[in-house]
Amino acid sequence: MRDRFLVAAIISIPIVLWSSIGRTVLHFTAPAPFGLRDDLFQLLLSLPVIFYSARIFFDGAVRALRGRTLDMMVLVAVAIASGWLYSLAVTLTGGGDVFYEAVSVLAAFVLLGHWFEMRARGGANDAIRKLLSLAPPMALVVRNGEPVEIPTADVKVDDHLLIRPGARIPVDARVEEGESEVDESMVTGESLPVSKKPGADLIGASINKNGTLRARAVRVGADTALAQIVKLVQEAQNSKAPAQALADRAAFWLVLVALVGGALTFTVWLLVGRSVPVATLFAITVVVITCPDALGLATPTAIMVGTGLGAKRGILFKNAMALEAAARVQTVVLDKTGTLTKGEPEVSQLVVDDGSEVEILALAAAVERESEHPLARALVKYAEARGVQRLTADGFENVPGQGAVAKVGGKRVAVGNTRLMARKGVSLGILEGRRAAMAAEGRTTVCVAVDGHPVALIGIADAPRPTSRAAIAALRAQGVQVVMLTGDNSATALRIGRELGIDTVIAEVLPADKASKVAELQRSGRNVAMVGDGVNDAPALAQADLGIAIGAGTDVAIETADVVLMRSDPLDIPTALRIGRGTLRKMRQNLAWAVGYNSLALPIAAGVFEPAGLVLRPEIAALSMSGSSVLVAVNALLLKGLRLPTAQAQQAA
Repeated sequence: MRDRFLVAAIISIPIVLWSSIGRTVLHFTAPAPFGLRDDLFQLLLSLPVIFYSARIFFDGAVRALRGRTLDMMVLVAVAIASGWLYSLAVTLTGGGDVFYEAVSVLAAFVLLGHWFEMRARGGANDAIRKLLSLAPPMALVVRNGEPVEIPTADVKVDDHLLIRPGARIPVDARVEEGESEVDESMVTGESLPVSKKPGADLIGASINKNGTLRARAVRVGADTALAQIVKLVQEAQNSKAPAQALADRAAFWLVLVALVGGALTFTVWLLVGRSVPVATLFAITVVVITCPDALGLATPTAIMVGTGLGAKRGILFKNAMALEAAARVQTVVLDKTGTLTKGEPEVSQLVVDDGSEVEILALAAAVERESEHPLARALVKYAEARGVQRLTADGFENVPGQGAVAKVGGKRVAVGNTRLMARKGVSLGILEGRRAAMAAEGRTTVCVAVDGHPVALIGIADAPRPTSRAAIAALRAQGVQVVMLTGDNSATALRIGRELGIDTVIAEVLPADKASKVAELQRSGRNVAMVGDGVNDAPALAQADLGIAIGAGTDVAIETADVVLMRSDPLDIPTALRIGRGTLRKMRQNLAWAVGYNSLALPIAAGVFEPAGLVLRPEIAALSMSGSSVLVAVNALLLKGLRLPTAQAQQAA
């Protein structure tokens, strides 16, 4: 496109100099070379413009007409061809007023607009290029016990990989040996390095930070997470939003109006007694100025920027309709477990009645360290995070469904529920009231007794994700109604709802009934987004106007959803809606500019205001039309500056 523009621009200079404009306006007086007439010399110079630079328009027009449609290529081709053929006829019949300069400058300006437009669209597609550049070209594969460097494209499933500190992980893999931290920010948007141990999954293109890992390839080529992300972003950028379908129909009719308007303009000026050159000039100007180039760019450029902006944050819009639907969401329905919460038990409360908190934690952790129960692991994790002394338990006894008993440091320690306490003859006494309060709030209560005496209660619950509260606050700030929908018991649901600031909590809903609850909200006239992570959320995700899947969720949920949050961060929910709203706003601004510009420019181009001295020549019309297209593209690129929610901002607020 650049080369075509340069040829047209350079050749246009001598054509303009030896044209009527050069002679009368620029006062250029040099005779045409080789003793040729001015118009014949211009004809020879215009041949490269017509048969090389402008050929792209003629080819595009032929394709459009074969497809039984009308687009801007048809208009530009008609304008250039009609002006040049008219001038050719005048030249071959003895000379007169010709438009070679108008045709060549018109081609140059339209090509300039297309060149700038393509550069702008390339800038909008930065996300795709950056994603594609993430995968390392080479990988270290262990063959016969020795590391061998091979192209990443040659890695096969089950190949054993050696991943050294600082190296990019070539394909999706599973750790078999070693421990390290991995920077996954370039793929998931997660800012903090993620700890990896044997059994952990590795995402291709992420960076191994400090330890050496040995891993087995599980997904290669087009099946890797990176390849799937690129595919989703490309599909979204190439899909059409409802607003774009409207713009396409408008562009078709605008082309038709331009062609008919050009013919009518030519006819009317002839009927009022003006010359053929004047009528032709106005007709060509009408055709050029009405090009729907800006209209055709209005939505695709905004969609490309919006989907690219989302991809950088780990938010994948599967298509343009999802992007536009995100802008219209009025109610967000959130699943609790795995979406708003971590989906794993965590110590949330510790009540000590007798003794030192640190000592009791050390005793309880020593017993639970021998158990495989999820609640036991939660207690041990909490104790280790507090840095308590690691003690050894003897005579460990597991009591199924109740808890465990062991001897620690000469003391008999029992850790479990009320049935274990009753079995061991331990009465909770004043702790019973606190235990009942914990249970009423939906917490699982673990009792600790030492030598037959109750000493502490440990409340364990599914803890909210760190950014859940900030996400709810950001949604409410956007005027979005927030509803929590869960199959968990009412006490637990209401506790989480209070902690996060959610007003509407619907609990104890069977998986099969989640979709009907979403439909019920839709019947009230609201656009509903459903956010979930599990198989049981899939029907509700499909029912909602916009389905949003947490990236750490099941494949079924991700396949069903319209938007995937790769980081499993609830704060990305208001971010996705903000991107959708910003993109739709840019679409509307661009459409309004494109339609308004053409509506205002058409009567000026037709010569309606000629008595007032307001006249557009075709080349000026081409420049303004190209400028309009570039303005639309640049306006869409401004979307990159959209302010997105952050956890820090919300917490500060």
